[in-house]
Amino acid sequence: MKLFKNDSAFYQKVFVLGFPIALQTLITVSVGMLDNIMISHLSQAAFSATSLANSYVTIFQIFCMGLGMGASVLVSRYWGMKKAHDNEEKADISLKQTVCLMLRLVLLVALFFSMGALVIPKLIMMSYTDEMHLVDLGITYLRYSVPTFFFLGISLTTTIVLRSVGQSRYPLYVSIGALFVNLSGNYMLIFGHFGAPKLGIAGAAIATMIARLFEAAAVFLYLILIDKKIGFKIHHLFMKTRTLIREYLRVCIPVLISDAIYAVGNNSITMVIGHLGEAFVAANSITAVTQQLSTVVIQGVCQSGAIITGQTLGKGKKEKAEEQGWLFLGLGFALGFLSALFIFFTKTPIIRSYGETTAEAVSIAYQLLNSISLIIIFQATNSIMTKGVLRGGGDTTMLMLADNIFLWVLALPLGLLSGFVLHLPAFWIYFFLKFDQIAKTIWCVLRLRSRKWIKKISTGNN
Repeated sequence: MKLFKNDSAFYQKVFVLGFPIALQTLITVSVGMLDNIMISHLSQAAFSATSLANSYVTIFQIFCMGLGMGASVLVSRYWGMKKAHDNEEKADISLKQTVCLMLRLVLLVALFFSMGALVIPKLIMMSYTDEMHLVDLGITYLRYSVPTFFFLGISLTTTIVLRSVGQSRYPLYVSIGALFVNLSGNYMLIFGHFGAPKLGIAGAAIATMIARLFEAAAVFLYLILIDKKIGFKIHHLFMKTRTLIREYLRVCIPVLISDAIYAVGNNSITMVIGHLGEAFVAANSITAVTQQLSTVVIQGVCQSGAIITGQTLGKGKKEKAEEQGWLFLGLGFALGFLSALFIFFTKTPIIRSYGETTAEAVSIAYQLLNSISLIIIFQATNSIMTKGVLRGGGDTTMLMLADNIFLWVLALPLGLLSGFVLHLPAFWIYFFLKFDQIAKTIWCVLRLRSRKWIKKISTGNN
């Protein structure tokens, strides 16, 4: 009864917040899938190398999501305080300080990752694979991606804080524009159409960089010139943030550390897969996009969960937030089953859409998708709880511990054992590499029941 309740106002709010986020995620994933399909028509080696190089970019994206979602916990809470007229002036200052700190940190992290791609691309690629022809192709992609880190960081984090105050439509429109920019750039620069040079993998990296520049400029200019809810201006980048640093670090740093260590853990999974052979890498690349397509609605509900929980608690409605937490858990189970059905019925046409892939890679891809269709039920449920409700409640330290204990103690050891010692089929290797999703789902239910996940957050200006 707690999981499924006739609360039309709640589900309407989830839809209003989550649908634009889900649609934006769908556009982003679709661009990635079309990129992969285009590159796969060059060669399987080009496809595999680009996939491995993008694993490094994905680590950066997860850092950005950690910074953005950590800031979103505070922004949602302060926005709720403003609407409830609870310390309105202090809440407004703290809101701007949060955005300022977030942007400073994301530029610092972007500098670190871009230097890695520029200075040590060979070392990065060799951590994923020992096949030198893939390493060389991946180095080319990384070197042309250096500026992308700055544009991607600004667009991702700014979009998240805009969503936290209900501004989700404009980022969606920007993503649609970036879709056309990216696809046009890929078509011209990968294959040399419309008089453009045929650059292959380098063309894919350049087209992505241009699209990210478009996104970053459009979203950031909207924040400082048009948005009235946050009211952030250029001069706020230089504002004093000392009074909020402690609260920001308490809430955001566990999120960042959690996502960062979790990113390294998932990257380790990619390294395991990379050393299982080129066919396994290609198969995993196909299944990764399929999995992302199946979870676009889940991503929307995740972020709406964090926003709704934060705003509800900001208004002082603790019991209401607890009730909403159980409804989000029910949504997680339901969406997980729907995602599993989506994977089961679409796996064949998606696999067949890829170009130069071997019969071995196709066979492995089918096994992986069968495994994913089971895991996705648990992944959907715990994602909505960990990245949504529990994070929105400020329970970031416990989430940091749970995310990483289950990954490093359970999933990675089991995956290594099944792949390199027992030499199990691909289905079971992937199942054990993702076993943390099952364990984490059980923990989420217990944590929700404990009611210890709701934490007090101050304005930092008291």
